[in-house]
Amino acid sequence: MQFFLDTADIDSIKKYASWGIVDGVTTNPSIIAKEGVNLEARIKEIAEIVDGPISAEVIATDAEGMIKEGRKIATWHENVYVKVPMTSEGLKAVTVFSAEGIKTNVTLVFSVSQAVMAAKAGATLVSPFLGRLDDISEDGMQLIADIVQVYENYGFQTQILAASIRHPLHVVQAMKIGADIATMPPSIFDKLVAHPLTDKGLAAFLADWEKVKDKQ
Repeated sequence: MQFFLDTADIDSIKKYASWGIVDGVTTNPSIIAKEGVNLEARIKEIAEIVDGPISAEVIATDAEGMIKEGRKIATWHENVYVKVPMTSEGLKAVTVFSAEGIKTNVTLVFSVSQAVMAAKAGATLVSPFLGRLDDISEDGMQLIADIVQVYENYGFQTQILAASIRHPLHVVQAMKIGADIATMPPSIFDKLVAHPLTDKGLAAFLADWEKVKDKQ
């Protein structure tokens, strides 16, 4: 599974990229607004740090506007994926982008049928939102499992990007089910690494070493 950072914070991206485990980055209008930066400038800055897919979302809601924006976004860097909402207008745009060789990430997916429509339109990535389904008492992880099954049934090449991840267990479950990618906020990266028994064991090793270090 690939691990993507869901942030536009440069310090965080540099920190986790230094670990050698960041495969890509996803952004959205809310994330960019939080940083208060220019989208193009920030995407190009991220591309200098992470050598992998970087999603930048269109703002237009009509196909013509999405296509215009997406073509421009795609010129920013070879690793940029145009992020498009899962709507009928979005499908029109994805179809055009697919024909033109522009990579896409279809976002705000909440059903198997939406995921199939996106794949049929030629989406490179499809982003089902786990946490937002869990928030309304629906099973977000079951959606991932169903999309995996349907894609395998029909040989769709679109990759499944598990999004709206709330905790480390979401990541582990998504891996077990077979999602291709998980995108997560920086705090989840920290939680995936940490374990109290690791801390306890390391402390014990260091304490024991103190007893014999002078003999080395």
